[in-house]
Parts: sequence; structure tokens; C-alpha cells
Amino acid sequence: MGLVTGLIVSVFRWIIDQTMKFLDFIYPQLAAQPYLLLPYVLVMIGICLLLGKITKPYLDQVIGSGVPQIEAIFLKENQMPEWQILWRKFVGGLLAICPGLMLGREGPCIEMGAMVGQGLGKNVFNFKRESDDLTELQECGVAAGLSAAFSAPLAGALFLVEEITFNFNPKRVVSVLAASFSADFMTFLFFGNRPCLYLPVRGYFPVYAYWTLPLIGIVLGLLAYVYQYVLLSLKPWFSKIKKIPAAYHSIIPFILIIPIGLWKPELLGGSHVLITELFNHGLDTQLLMGPWSLVLIPIVLFIIRFVFSMLSYGASVPGGIFMPILVLGALLGMICANVMIKTGVIPSTYFVHILVISMAAYFGAIEKAPYTAIMLLTEMVGTVQQILPLIIVTFVSYYVLDLLGGRPIYEALRLQMNYKK
Repeated sequence: MGLVTGLIVSVFRWIIDQTMKFLDFIYPQLAAQPYLLLPYVLVMIGICLLLGKITKPYLDQVIGSGVPQIEAIFLKENQMPEWQILWRKFVGGLLAICPGLMLGREGPCIEMGAMVGQGLGKNVFNFKRESDDLTELQECGVAAGLSAAFSAPLAGALFLVEEITFNFNPKRVVSVLAASFSADFMTFLFFGNRPCLYLPVRGYFPVYAYWTLPLIGIVLGLLAYVYQYVLLSLKPWFSKIKKIPAAYHSIIPFILIIPIGLWKPELLGGSHVLITELFNHGLDTQLLMGPWSLVLIPIVLFIIRFVFSMLSYGASVPGGIFMPILVLGALLGMICANVMIKTGVIPSTYFVHILVISMAAYFGAIEKAPYTAIMLLTEMVGTVQQILPLIIVTFVSYYVLDLLGGRPIYEALRLQMNYKK
């Protein structure tokens, strides 16, 4: 099950990566030759129509990340036809993410993994629909999907326990780990053994600057609440659009994303490439305009990414929120780091520490999954040197969100779907 999921997810990832490179090529061509914009808009309309046709028969099951729908399956509130969902999520996810919508690949990977587990359980091992064995394979699929999406097997297993099942069963966890590592092995064959988001964090965050960590956590916790509030408001907002059927709401972000691509195609997609650009100061130095521009530029980029992530997710298309959240966390970390560097609190050598810490804390608070966040960033970045600051900031931001009444985001999205037992 892990090997099959890993193969499907690896192909999914590879196609997205190649398409992002194509967008980096095509948008400068469109900017240089504006007469090409009209045919490009027509292509976007065609993609919207095809995507709507594919998703419409099972719209509620394939839109978004798919995690709330999977949670509903485990709670006996929902059922899915595995093959129909698997191929529609695969093709629909590509049609939504590849043109540049600011969506993550991990949500579709999780749902596809669960459907692989369900399909093998029912059609190969002949497990009954309500059997624990079938449920266990579905759970293994969830972990395998996330593991393959990020090349992070331990985070895949932790995510299942912390976000989906809320139950640690030692025997079951062994099965989950086997699936996670098997899926991760397949990604090695496609992408090698380099961490998915390699950011070399050298040295330890200085003790004299630890007083700043709770302050960063408070800021991230407040902004995590804003993210949750807006995300949970998307369904009511988009439901007010009566003239366009829900299956074709994607036309809105598909058209609005074009000016962003013409300006900076690096902003499009999930996108782990943007985080690498931020780490290398590749994007902000291009836009450098004044002494405080290293602070102002990431604020502008954060607003753009935030707005278009919401537009993309709310438009009834397949796509996740993991990577968009990580990108927003990286931008917030960039703002905090540059303020601290500018005011002399820390030297510039610790810029990347704040970047990584903020990604974990923002993700951990929004998802209400601090252990998953810490492990995910540790595996993706490829170092444990920042683990204590990660824990401090993540738990402060988590607690701030908790005080404000924040909820586990996938549980809140599932309740919004109004499933009945």
C-alpha cells in the first residue's frame, strides 16, 4: 500500500514540479508579448471548464484538501467510491495546482493515499466496509500520502495520530510507519534522499535572544487565528456567487492569478521553491528599494499570498493548505528576522533560524498539530539544531490560538460540511 501510494504521489509531485518550471518560462514570454495573453486566458477558461466537468459529479468529496472528508469516513459519517475519487483527485489536483493556484499538493496526496488503502482493502484483501482492517489500511494511506508528499515519514505518522484518529495504538502505529517509510522509499527513487525543503541551519539560536521567541509566538498565534477565521468564512462568501455554479468558481482565481504571474511567477503554486528563494534572499533583493524594504517587501508578499491562497482554496477545487501555510509562515519569519536584524537583536547569520521556527509555529497553530509541525519541519529541513526554539514558539502560538477560541482546522471544515451519522 505504501509503495503504490508513494508511486502515485511521486508522479503527482513530479508533474507539478515540471509545470512550475514551465510557468517560470511562459510568464516572461507573456509579459514580453502581450498579444499572447488572450489565448492564455482562453486556455485558463478551458482548464476551468474541464476541471469543473471532472469534479462536479463528486464535488463535495474532491474539493479542498480532502482531509475533512477522510475524517468523516473514520467517524462513519461519509463514504467514498475509491476509484472515482482517486482519479478525479489526481487529475483535478493537477488541473488546479499546475496553472499556478496557490494550493498545496499534500491534501490531495493524503486523500489519494486513503483511497489506495480503501481500494486494496476492498478489492484485493476482500475486507468488509466496516472492518477494522479496512480502516487500518485507510489510516496507513493517510500517513503514506503525507509522507510521500513531503518526504517526511515520521511527520506522516504523527499527523495521522494528532489530526485524524486522536489515538495512539502501538500495534497500529507500526503498520502506519511501515506504510510511511515504504511511500518515502518511492520518493527516493524519483527525487533522491535530499530533504524536501533543504535549508542549511548552522549553529544554535543564541541564548541571549531567547526572550524574543515568546513574542514571535504571540504574533504568529494572533495571525493564525486570522487565517482560521478567513478560511472558515470562505464557504459562506463563495455561496453568495449565484451566477457561476460552484464547480466553476475556479474561473475567478484562474483569471486573477495572471497579473501575479506576469509580475513574479515565483509567487505561484504551493510553493517550496518560493521558500528557498526567501532563504537565499533571491526575491527580496530583486525588489530592494530602501533601507526598510527587507521588512516591507515580505509584508506585501504575505498579503498577496494570503489573499490568493484564500481565493484558490475557496473556489471549490482540489488542493491543500499545508504548503501555503508554510509559505506564509516563512514570510512572517522573514519579517520578524529582518526587524530583529535591523534593530540589532540578532546578527544576520540567524535569519534562517527564525524562518524555520516561524514556519513550524504558524503551521502548528493553524492546524492545532504542534508535534506534527515540529517533526515535519525537522524532517523537511534536515536538521535538529533548532528543535528547542521550534518547540517554544510553536507551543506559544498554539496556546494563543487556543485562548482566542481557535479549533483544529480540519475538524472545523468537516463540521462545516454538515455530515450526518
